[in-house]
Amino acid sequence: MQYRDACAVPSLAVLLCLLTTGCQSNCPHGSDQAHRAITPDQIQWQNNPPSLPPGAKMAVLEGDPSKPGFFTIRAVFPDGFRIPPHMHPNAERVTVLSGTLYLAHGEKFDESAAQALPAGSYSSMPAGMHHYGFAKGETTIQVSSIGPWGITYLNPSDDPRKPVK
Repeated sequence: MQYRDACAVPSLAVLLCLLTTGCQSNCPHGSDQAHRAITPDQIQWQNNPPSLPPGAKMAVLEGDPSKPGFFTIRAVFPDGFRIPPHMHPNAERVTVLSGTLYLAHGEKFDESAAQALPAGSYSSMPAGMHHYGFAKGETTIQVSSIGPWGITYLNPSDDPRKPVK
């Protein structure tokens, strides 16, 4: 949602860009960018994409995960939601907003190896890192990355996009 034109109320990013580099129209956060603010009641939740196990809800807050560039999404996982071992083509940054997310790295799902990340926790994983996770209690996370986003399951039979034989 756009509240004011960035020319009228410059964002901190624009001010920092101008102050530190002297850039004007070619600034990556230039005047064509508008301030955005989204309150919780404005989030448009949808069922998660087919690339993830069913049961979660997701919302795109900024950008487009299917295209090159920065994006931020939110996801709500029900209690017991599991994401099998997988990797992404770009770095992934996760903030736990509520509940507890358990994350681990490796090729095989092992709950005992996972680290509990309660609300307020942050995790960053480099591109290609093999990892998996699960939720205990309803858990809300926020993920930021660079698109295009993708997920490759280490065990092809874990991929929910593949027909079950």
